[in-house]
Amino acid sequence: MSAAAVEHPCDDEPEPMLVTANRLMEQLPGYRVEIIGGVITVAPPPDGPHARALTKLMRPFITAGLDDGESAVLQAIGLWLPGGPEDYAIPDLAVVDADFDGHLVENNCYDPAVFRLVLEVTSGNYKSDLRNKVAAYAEAKIPAYVVLDRRHGRLHVLTEPTGCTYDSHEVYAPGQSAELPASIGADMTLDVAELVEAGRPRP
Repeated sequence: MSAAAVEHPCDDEPEPMLVTANRLMEQLPGYRVEIIGGVITVAPPPDGPHARALTKLMRPFITAGLDDGESAVLQAIGLWLPGGPEDYAIPDLAVVDADFDGHLVENNCYDPAVFRLVLEVTSGNYKSDLRNKVAAYAEAKIPAYVVLDRRHGRLHVLTEPTGCTYDSHEVYAPGQSAELPASIGADMTLDVAELVEAGRPRP
């Protein structure tokens, strides 16, 4: 999603970043506000092709049985990040343990330990999804991070988080099938051509 950094006004005692972020969410309904690396970002509501791609992405996870039993497939669930005292993200899609409700940390965000996979569908600011969020999700030890890069028509699958990066980063093009790690709870692949096409504007 496209995001813009928000600067804090110069006050004697600036308000906590979480307070600022929550105020922005109230002022900008539909926008996504996150704090990553100590920086507040604000992303406008996604466009139609973004939403269509996200729907296409949800289906194989549900078909694989990941939305029942020991896990759940959820959109826009808050993920508390260890990178800063108030850092959090709201990935487009996540596969989480079924008992995630018992792992609420703060600000409607959940412990990264219950996340099996997070997924982002890019918008204008694709660099954030492929740089800042890679570091943030790896540091949180999210086992798998998937990015549908709509700008370049590719799918990225990152696994094996180490420090602030992922040791494995596979890039798939249309015509290929992207295999996801079994650690998410099911054996499954994603049809890259179908997803890339879903994310494109139609004439």
